[in-house]
Amino acid sequence: MSLRDVGLFLRARVTRTVTRFNHRHVAPLVPAPIEPLFQITGDPLALVALLEGRTNDEREAAVARWLDIRGVAFTRHRFERAEGRGENYGVEIGAGPRVLVLIAHHDAVPGSPGANDNAVAVAILLTLLERLAPKPPRRIRVRLLFTAAEELGYLGARAYVADTPVDDVLGVLSLELCGIGDSLVVWDAGDDTPFLGRVRRAFEGMGLRADEGYHVVGRIPVFGSDHRAFAPVVPAYGLTVVPVAQAEALRSFVFKPVRSALRAIVRRPVPFHTYHTPGDAGTTLHAGALDLTRRGLEAVIAELDR
Repeated sequence: MSLRDVGLFLRARVTRTVTRFNHRHVAPLVPAPIEPLFQITGDPLALVALLEGRTNDEREAAVARWLDIRGVAFTRHRFERAEGRGENYGVEIGAGPRVLVLIAHHDAVPGSPGANDNAVAVAILLTLLERLAPKPPRRIRVRLLFTAAEELGYLGARAYVADTPVDDVLGVLSLELCGIGDSLVVWDAGDDTPFLGRVRRAFEGMGLRADEGYHVVGRIPVFGSDHRAFAPVVPAYGLTVVPVAQAEALRSFVFKPVRSALRAIVRRPVPFHTYHTPGDAGTTLHAGALDLTRRGLEAVIAELDR
C-alpha cells in the first residue's frame, strides 16, 4: 500500500467514525418499497428512492438488479482491499475508439439517506442510459461506471483503475451533489486540457454562460470524488450542481477548509447543508437540477461525438 493509499485509508476511517458519532441518535429514514421502483422510467427524481435510505449492500444490489431487469449488459468488477470491499458496474454504449467515462458512486456514509450524495447521480445516469439506448453515439463510446466505496477514499474507483486499462479514455466526469441548484460546476480542473475545452463548448452550446450558468474551478483542497483515481493518467474532473446565488459562499467554503470547518458547526451553504447528514433526503432535491445535469451530459456526449 502506497503512502497516498494510507492517507486515503485514514481519512476514510476518520470520516466514517465522525459520521457515526454525529448520527448515533438519529432514526434512519425508512426506504420506500423497492419493487415498484424498478418499473420507473424517464423520471430520475422518482428513481432516487431506489437507493435512498438503504444500506450500501442494498444500494449496490439495487443498481445491478435495475440493469438485469432491463436486460442491460454490464461488467462486474468486484474488489476487496484492506480498506473495504464492493462491486463496481460498468455499462458501455456507442461505437468508436475513444471512451467518455461518466461515474456515479452508489454508496453513502453511515447515517445518511444518501439522496444527493449520491443516489441522485445514479438516477441521472440510469435515465441517461435509457435515453442513449435508441440512438447511441457513433464516434465515441460512453462508459457509465457505478462505483462502490467512494466514501472510503474513492476506493472502488482506485481499484477499478488499478485493474482496468484506461488507454482509450479521453476524459472522465464524476457526478457529485447534482440534485440541488441551477448552475453546473466542473471542479478539480486545474489544467486546461482539450477535453475540458470540449466540455466548456458543450455547456456554452446549451446557452450557459461562464461564471453564471456554469463554473470551472481548480483543485479543491478537502472534498474529492472518484475522478481523482483517474486524474494521474487521463483528464478527469468532478461535476456538481450548485445554486448560482450561493457561488461566493461555496467558493469560500471549499477553498478555506479550516475556517469552513468552524463555520460548519453553525451553518453550511447549500448544497452542503445536507452533505453527510440525516437531512440528505430526496425531499430536498430539485427536479430542475437533475434535468440540467442530464442535459449537460447529453451536450458533452454530442460535442465529443461530432
